[in-house]
Amino acid sequence: MTAGGTVVHGRVVTPGAVIEDGAVVVEDGRIAAVLDGREAARAVAEASVVIGGAGMLVLPGAVDAHVHAFSEPAETFTGATSAAAAGGVTTILDMPYDAGSPVNTAAAVVAKRERLEREAVVDVALHGTVRPGDGARDVAGMIDEGVCGFKVSLFETDPIRFPRIPSDQLLEAFAIMAERGVRVGVHAEDGEIIGALVAAARAAGRTAPLDHVRSRPPVSETSSVALGLELASAVGVPFHIFHASLPGTVELVTASAARGLDATLETCPHYLVLTEDDMERLGALGKINPPLRTAEHARGMWEALADGRIGLVTSDHAPWPLAKKSADVIFDNASGAPGVQTLLPIVIGAGYLGGRLSLLRAAEVLATNPARAFGLGHRKGAIEAGLDADFAVVDPSGTTVIDDTPMLSTATWSPYAGMSFPGRLETTVVRGTPVFSRAEGLLAEPGDGRFVARAA
Repeated sequence: MTAGGTVVHGRVVTPGAVIEDGAVVVEDGRIAAVLDGREAARAVAEASVVIGGAGMLVLPGAVDAHVHAFSEPAETFTGATSAAAAGGVTTILDMPYDAGSPVNTAAAVVAKRERLEREAVVDVALHGTVRPGDGARDVAGMIDEGVCGFKVSLFETDPIRFPRIPSDQLLEAFAIMAERGVRVGVHAEDGEIIGALVAAARAAGRTAPLDHVRSRPPVSETSSVALGLELASAVGVPFHIFHASLPGTVELVTASAARGLDATLETCPHYLVLTEDDMERLGALGKINPPLRTAEHARGMWEALADGRIGLVTSDHAPWPLAKKSADVIFDNASGAPGVQTLLPIVIGAGYLGGRLSLLRAAEVLATNPARAFGLGHRKGAIEAGLDADFAVVDPSGTTVIDDTPMLSTATWSPYAGMSFPGRLETTVVRGTPVFSRAEGLLAEPGDGRFVARAA
């Protein structure tokens, strides 16, 4: 390398190894070299800009594969990606369930891509979806426009924004995705089971926060997971389970993968550090689909995350304003919670620094695996020469107190308020440029983010 330029210094987490006193050389927004020993020391000494420092954790920027920037129109890409930057997330994969206009055509992909180039603070990839009826005919066009994957639902939240897709139509769409090698994920819950239990609860006046959990028992998730896996196996499409909440779901996906299906799954921080016991305290703020589970379930999810059966952790960021979380009847509140800003601090704090995950494993579930699962590994997800220079620099001796952390999402609240985690994000870097620092706050502007297309 030549003298000068930008170097990121610290405990560098690369695929397969942690370089204890390493240096990452950045040139033209990409990683030019990853160095250790004397070469690292010389690079740091000769650099004109040094980010990080001795003892800092230098992680690949997190890739959050599950963000709903437009379930609430006020959020926009600016709100969601500002929160991402403040949480060490350098790429979000935005969901297609936009209020009033789900992304289910090539034209919708193009329009959303153009919008993110105006609004985003960090980089963005896009999921597409399939509308009921003739939606399969638009799958190929969306792939051509660069979507990284698809999400479909086996449960109907809204007939336009978030519809259930019948199984015969899923098979038709899955076959096209399989031919192109594009991953599809599902929201796996059984609407008939849930609908009957919600109706019975309403009729009996059982409308307290915990009744949301009781209306969505484990079988409402696992039965739907089994259906999705069988449909995917029938045509061989790369498959994904979004927001898994149960060890039983992990078992089903693991079994299908053992039989040859390219199957991945994710869980979310709320299934790791919150439980159904928090529902009385949280009220509607804890209303999430699938619901919070038991402490035993959470322990099982941590175990599966540590041993590799769960490959991704995502936020399922849903930036509902408090006005949509204020109904007395739990079922009348919006489902979901903001989380992109707290994803990395929780996984690093409760996972790595909490002794549940190795540092390598934490980097895999936050960055490497999400990028590779959805076709972005050619640019994102790892600290390797040639990839984008995206980093999250964390001080392991610091502490993240959620109450003291300004939430940059327009939602302005967090279900983790009052909780603290070891470790503290110091700097977020996207393509070699700092976009957030603890000392200075948000450094990037709308339009600094870029669209990331799936590798062809």
